[in-house]
Amino acid sequence: MTESQRICLIFYLQPIALGAWLPHIPGVQTELGLSNSALALALIGGPIGTLTTLLVAGRLANWLGAKRITLVWYPLFLIAMLLPFLSPNAWALMAALALVGSTMSVLELGLNVLADEYEARTGHKVMSRAHGCWSFGLLSGTLIGSAVAGIGLEPLLAGISIAVVVQALVLPAIRRLPAAPTKADHAEKPSGFRLPHPLLLGICIFTFGTTLVEGAVADWAAVYLRDAFMAHPGLAGLGIAVFSLCLASTRLLGDRLRQKSSPGRLGQALALIGLTGLTLIWLAPNVPVALLGLGVLGVGAALAFPLGVTAASSAPGTSAAANVAVLSFIALLGFLVGPLAIGPLADAYGIRTALMVMAPMVGLSLLFAPCLTRAQRLRPVSKAHAENQPGPSEVS
Repeated sequence: MTESQRICLIFYLQPIALGAWLPHIPGVQTELGLSNSALALALIGGPIGTLTTLLVAGRLANWLGAKRITLVWYPLFLIAMLLPFLSPNAWALMAALALVGSTMSVLELGLNVLADEYEARTGHKVMSRAHGCWSFGLLSGTLIGSAVAGIGLEPLLAGISIAVVVQALVLPAIRRLPAAPTKADHAEKPSGFRLPHPLLLGICIFTFGTTLVEGAVADWAAVYLRDAFMAHPGLAGLGIAVFSLCLASTRLLGDRLRQKSSPGRLGQALALIGLTGLTLIWLAPNVPVALLGLGVLGVGAALAFPLGVTAASSAPGTSAAANVAVLSFIALLGFLVGPLAIGPLADAYGIRTALMVMAPMVGLSLLFAPCLTRAQRLRPVSKAHAENQPGPSEVS
């Protein structure tokens, strides 16, 4: 197995446990007797854990290095993913999801830095493909979770089985990756808090829009299909699966699309596709049209975060890892805004109307997409030159 294949495998395995949890959200809501607003409050535990941890994750990545972070935080994340199934009430669910968000933020930062280091070292583009594998992992997890919910199996036992199998597969893949030197700059002393460069902020706002979409669909797609169309739990879980399948398939093509178009134009085109998907979701008269809308929305949301990670790594800042941490922090605010806004709106106006909070956020992505092209022009000459060279025998 080549190094790029190992990276893709590590990306693929990481979200399976998360995906297996998502179809159980409506069932947990019913079991705990939560309104949409109470569920929204519990769901923001994940973003809170993520955002607070990302305040220090960049320095942690510089200190330990991406490979070591991935080795340590993979099992921590898998253990944390079991806790939501054990929650007896909304506050315990919020706390469990906060631990999930905390461990996931550090782990995913390590994964993204691993992919960026590989691109910079070899000249091969792997970021979009790796994120495509991540999305296929999420899809695999949602299909497993939908099957477990549909036939009434015990979700905790399924979660334990997933954790054991994933850890057994991922450990040897991580160990075989080359260890890059840590990026702590001993010559530069910390100077306290500094605002991110305006270009980096623009990249973060671009990514924020479609990150909110991913978070909103993950948390509310099953509830949307259940409430709007009275879908069975197994069928409701397919909404997440369709979204993830279209998102993952688009990401597998993302590296080729990046070679044929500037990142800014590509980002704008995908934002327009996302708005088309939201229109279908709003107008859907039945489940098939709703699933089509979720699929189109998945295409539109597919490349925002991979494009954002590459652009942030090239933008002015302390280091690539620090920039990616800032990107993740601001972009993942979408996961906080989404659950917080959609729940009360769903109680007041219905879930279909509440989901339309995504539309202006995708509009932000459309507006700030040109920042991606500006960052590409600032990429160091050595990296840009390497990316334009014919690749070695390994197929990227």
